[in-house]
Amino acid sequence: MNKPERSPRTRYRWWCELSTRWDDNDVYGHVNNVRYHAFFDTAVNRHLIDAGLLTPGQSDCIGLVVENRCSYLAPVSFPDRVQVGLRVLQLGTSSVRYETALFRNEDPLACAVGEFVHVYVDRASQRPVPIPGPVREALERLRER
Repeated sequence: MNKPERSPRTRYRWWCELSTRWDDNDVYGHVNNVRYHAFFDTAVNRHLIDAGLLTPGQSDCIGLVVENRCSYLAPVSFPDRVQVGLRVLQLGTSSVRYETALFRNEDPLACAVGEFVHVYVDRASQRPVPIPGPVREALERLRER
């Protein structure tokens, strides 16, 4: 398996800045691997909420995570600030595949690169539905060119 490249910041179309916390560090002195998935999940949902496309607990159509992965390329530790870059790799009828990348402080290259897949479903039935028009338009703006 080839190790992914440390992507540059210019690759990403939308940003979310987060802070590491004291309890994010593990006994090895760096942010524990599970926290990266939480950073990615927070960024994807922050984008949808900020764009007015998701109201947690109320939206009739929601994106469920069906796949995620992360390649760890360089360590991050508390008290680092992190920025999560976001872009869309694939946009289907009811699903979207994001590429996510985590950058430490002002580093020009990603410390971690991941993928995050949402399938849109009707909240009540939990059955897949087409991505709503306004959501699709916002996702198109993040699409890889």
